[in-house]
Amino acid sequence: MLNALDHKPNSAQVARVRQQAEEFEGIFLNTLTKQMFSSLSSEKNAMGGGFGEETWRSMQAEQLATTMAQNGGLGIAEQLMPDLLALQEAANNQNKTIPTGAYK
Repeated sequence: MLNALDHKPNSAQVARVRQQAEEFEGIFLNTLTKQMFSSLSSEKNAMGGGFGEETWRSMQAEQLATTMAQNGGLGIAEQLMPDLLALQEAANNQNKTIPTGAYK
């Protein structure tokens, strides 16, 4: 059986895992910003409130969260990277094991 240190992930694998970690952080930040915006009173600002403002506020929260995640966010993606790479490597190693016994 291969040791996890025997195979280093290539740059394409690292880029894919980084993108997934950033997307996860973006989802978290999106939830956070939507909650933050939901607590704002729409009656006291220049937008005037209503359905349109709610729609735009949701889009603004999503864009803000995506931009924050792409620019480093809270560091969640960076903290997840080693664990995600280790999980991917473990899965790769499990798939590479040579079967023994009757099913060779």
